[in-house]
Amino acid sequence: MATPSDRRNRFSLDGLNFFLADVRDGLGPYLAIYLLAVHHWDPASIGLVMTLAGIAALVTQTPAGALIDRTHSKRAVIVIAALLVTASCLVLPFLSSFSLVALTQAISAIAASVFAPAIAAISLGITGPRAFTRRTGRNETFNHAGNACAALLAGGFAYLFGPVAVFYLMAAMALGSVIAVSFVSARAIDHDIARGFDPGHTAQTDHPLGLAVLLTNKPLLLFAICCALFHLANAAMLPLVSQKLALVNLLMATPLTSACIVAAQLVMVPAALLVGAKADQWGRKPLLLAGFLILPLRGVLYTLSDDPYWLVAVQMLDGVGAGIFGALFPLVVKDLTHGTGRFNVSLGALSTVFGLGAALSTGLAGLVVQQAGYSAAFLTLAAIAAVAFLLLWLAMPETLHWARNTPLRSAVKIIPIASR
Repeated sequence: MATPSDRRNRFSLDGLNFFLADVRDGLGPYLAIYLLAVHHWDPASIGLVMTLAGIAALVTQTPAGALIDRTHSKRAVIVIAALLVTASCLVLPFLSSFSLVALTQAISAIAASVFAPAIAAISLGITGPRAFTRRTGRNETFNHAGNACAALLAGGFAYLFGPVAVFYLMAAMALGSVIAVSFVSARAIDHDIARGFDPGHTAQTDHPLGLAVLLTNKPLLLFAICCALFHLANAAMLPLVSQKLALVNLLMATPLTSACIVAAQLVMVPAALLVGAKADQWGRKPLLLAGFLILPLRGVLYTLSDDPYWLVAVQMLDGVGAGIFGALFPLVVKDLTHGTGRFNVSLGALSTVFGLGAALSTGLAGLVVQQAGYSAAFLTLAAIAAVAFLLLWLAMPETLHWARNTPLRSAVKIIPIASR
């Protein structure tokens, strides 16, 4: 039976995922609308700012994972990062130059890089590996619910007060996450389990470099490539849709973008619940394939019409793909690194790799738009997504029982140490 402390930790993690939902993903399409509508930036400049922020985030992902592996102050790391994001949001409305806008977005992206590994580590440290699948599904459920709520509020506030209102909303969400994480019991977190260490394995590990993990674990490397291609195809789609909406109806661009996000997030909730309930029974790969297949289909469908309601309807498909991927990503990494003590640094390393794909996505899409138009950009992204699906289907193994069936030393090259 769950104790009051267990219930408090469970609800606190729910609140943390809810409030960090909008914060960890950044301003994204709202920033694109703001810069296009208020400062009249061209698509290439908007894409470059978002690419620079993505690069700043990706170079800190692996160090962020290593930090979370090592520190016992995981809650404090989240608090500091959330306050930095808050400050970046609050100053942005007072800036207009390219360099200063890029700087604020880079700071926000660097701070946000700790959220995903920190939440995964705290969740694993509290629940243990057996209950981690359901906890991850629950984390993603509240993450998507938070995104949907934030998008609804952003759409309403932007309609009433203009696109700048979104920045203040995001700052408020960041402060809400500070309150939520303060209610998580520090004593409930087992920091060895939180980094994926398993005393039952004969090989003991220290904190390795993320790059070393990536290069010596072939399934992990393959999964990283699939993730990079997925995000290279996916990251630019919603910003491109938001720009098309702004060209069709500038006044309604932000509310309709919010509608796109809400539609997708509402679909992501049952997708995440499905992963939490069935990933341990059906396996990881069938669900991953379903999520990856949606992406090229989405890219093609965007080209069929410029009608705002059609674009919002197509965006609902993002809820299936991104919802499944978001819930399965930490599970697959846990499977492939179980017992090594390398969970969070590996999570950071893979986040770096697919973050590179996401960072390049908006810049690539912006250049294609300038040269050949929006339809060509969507078809380019769809082609990349198709390659990701084929690679996952043909080469990626099932990871559900990977730790059980694969000797630890053959899966990852371990450097023994005398003592932990």
